[in-house]
Amino acid sequence: MEVNGYKVEPGANLRKADLMGANLLVANLEGATLEGANLSGATLEGANLNGASLKDAHLNSALLEGANLTNADLRGADLSRS
Repeated sequence: MEVNGYKVEPGANLRKADLMGANLLVANLEGATLEGANLSGATLEGANLNGASLKDAHLNSALLEGANLTNADLRGADLSRS
């Protein structure tokens, strides 16, 4: 699947990608690199982020209900609800 010009798939390199407000409902991003990505306000409900690197990612106000974050690296990620 392609979103905002980025290929969204398992293992994708989305380092510093601008996915602000993107609809990633049930997206499969298993093992993807999303380090420093802007996912502010994105819809990630039901998304598979198993093993994904979300280090320093901007996830403020992102919708994460039902997302699989097993083994995801969230160090330094902004998970605020601002």
